Amino acid sequence: MAEFIFERYNYWAVIFLMMIGLYVTFQAGNMIKRLIGLSVFQTSVFLFYITLGKIRGGSAPILFGHDYLQEHGGHEDDGHGAGHGGDHAAAAGHDVAHSANEGVDELGRPFVDGYIEPGHVGGAPLQELYSNPLPHVLILTAIVVGVATLAVGLALVVRIRESYGTIEMDEVREADIKHADTEASAETA
Repeated sequence: MAEFIFERYNYWAVIFLMMIGLYVTFQAGNMIKRLIGLSVFQTSVFLFYITLGKIRGGSAPILFGHDYLQEHGGHEDDGHGAGHGGDHAAAAGHDVAHSANEGVDELGRPFVDGYIEPGHVGGAPLQELYSNPLPHVLILTAIVVGVATLAVGLALVVRIRESYGTIEMDEVREADIKHADTEASAETA
């Protein structure tokens, strides 16, 4: 049981941050503290999605051609070594120019080796395990939205401070109640 708990420490961190963020958001009387609690809660959601997207032993989903490592394996092959780099770079450019037409069939359509037709059963199994990139992309978007939301919230807090002279929720409510009572008594008189 303890092993199960300790293996999932990142989920416990997410739960802890989420509960702190919710508590501060609901219990704070100060509007800025509420916005900070909302940001902590939002950060815990980001961590949760990133945790779900990570696969143990997985690498970044970057695909290379079948002969990429043979051509670009070491720096010494590309002329990054001692004083004769220009000769190797020119030779590499010459090889690339001649192999440009190798990926095009006789009708001019590009083709890719190693892929199978849709519906074909079988094929070579994946040789490498990749992490899912979608949660990371979504989190980048969510961070931008979160910063924009926080900026709007802080702008509203500044306007409330200018109007009421305070950013405490209780004092703002009392001022609203007094204002509503004075308007109601002015209408009845």
